[in-house]
Amino acid sequence: MQFNPEFATFHRSPALTSLQFNGNFAAPGLNPAFRIRKQLFAMRCFVKKKIMKKALFLHVFMLATLILFAQSSDRIENDCNLGVSLNNNYAKAITLDTIMKRYTTNALPGAAIALYSETDGWWADAVGYANREEKVPMQNCHLQYIQSVSKTYMAVEILQLKEQGKIKLDDPITNYLPARYSKYIKGATQITVRMLLNQNSGVPEYNDNPKFVSQVVQHPLEYFTADDCLKAIENEEPQFAPGAKHKYTNTNYLLLSLIGDAITGDHAAYIRDHIFKPLVLNNSYYALDHNYLNGLNLPASYWDILNAGKPADITQFQKETVASSKGDDGIVCTPVDAVKFLKGLMEGKLLDEESMKQMFDFVTDEKGNKRYGMGMIYFDLGGIPAYGHGGGGLGAGCVLAYIPSAKLYMFIATNLGVLVDNDTSKKADDMKNEVLMALLQ
Repeated sequence: MQFNPEFATFHRSPALTSLQFNGNFAAPGLNPAFRIRKQLFAMRCFVKKKIMKKALFLHVFMLATLILFAQSSDRIENDCNLGVSLNNNYAKAITLDTIMKRYTTNALPGAAIALYSETDGWWADAVGYANREEKVPMQNCHLQYIQSVSKTYMAVEILQLKEQGKIKLDDPITNYLPARYSKYIKGATQITVRMLLNQNSGVPEYNDNPKFVSQVVQHPLEYFTADDCLKAIENEEPQFAPGAKHKYTNTNYLLLSLIGDAITGDHAAYIRDHIFKPLVLNNSYYALDHNYLNGLNLPASYWDILNAGKPADITQFQKETVASSKGDDGIVCTPVDAVKFLKGLMEGKLLDEESMKQMFDFVTDEKGNKRYGMGMIYFDLGGIPAYGHGGGGLGAGCVLAYIPSAKLYMFIATNLGVLVDNDTSKKADDMKNEVLMALLQ
């Protein structure tokens, strides 16, 4: 049975006159050490980020040195089974392919997209390069970093545990979070599990700590742990009283992953067993260890560090930060698998009706605009509601969305970093907007 988002009493804006879906090709969460002061929403699919640019660019010469150590994408045969039959006669295939090729010819390394609609079925496309230096073309079987889209999977796990009677959303997090972690959070007894899910806990953002950021930037190939992240906020006051308002914070979903570990023994294994397997997501990967990305069919990752229109290969830096990320990031998959996940979720294959209502009960900003549910973002596409999540990092950017009015699921990704606004990352955003406009016309 398809879940009807209107259960959440969403307000529909006036009819679409122009596509207001602007912002970075990044989403609300970046790779952990770089998700600095996210600016969410404002009718945006890919959410604008702020970053401690001084801290980053003080180390730009070190990063330039890193390029010498960057490795090419893993050389694995791209003969995966996508698990679906693609519609080779999709009416908008030529239009979308032309848009994406124009941007990957002039600016972006590569891009990939997957779509599903009731009328046209499945379609996927990949253009440009997975590895520019070796001229490896991007393919549908390349895995993409879904970055903060991982939060939606994490929310599903917690809601499933709620359905199983293993956790209560209105309990304080200290009922489930081990003391070795809760000791870092001031006022932890006043924060509920629901507040973590809804991003209104007031917990500080660990990426805002300059020492933590500098440590990661100066040691880009070193793995960091949950303890490293939480130690960064050990002496920080809450951003606001728990539940008082909404502010997107990656720490919320890191804490949810640790709660998941405490209840299940391994929250990543739970996601594999209770989300990947039931939906037959055979091209999706996530694990607690920091070597799980090794040997996977991932594209190289690029960042236009100096805004010179010449993105540099920072693959190893990207992989290390993603492999270090738990709960708020970390999953990689094919574009088709990303769409299969959201489609399965909306069709009621993962959560019961009550949990879906809770997931789509959006907290609002100070102006009363819907912002964040439970691992779910409310997108306003110029008056057309859409639901999903975005993700962005040092060497990647993506968005996963469902547009009910068009009965359309979409995932689009690039292997260009969208962390800091520059001319190149803006072109990624322009490509995304053109694709959306073409889809909605």
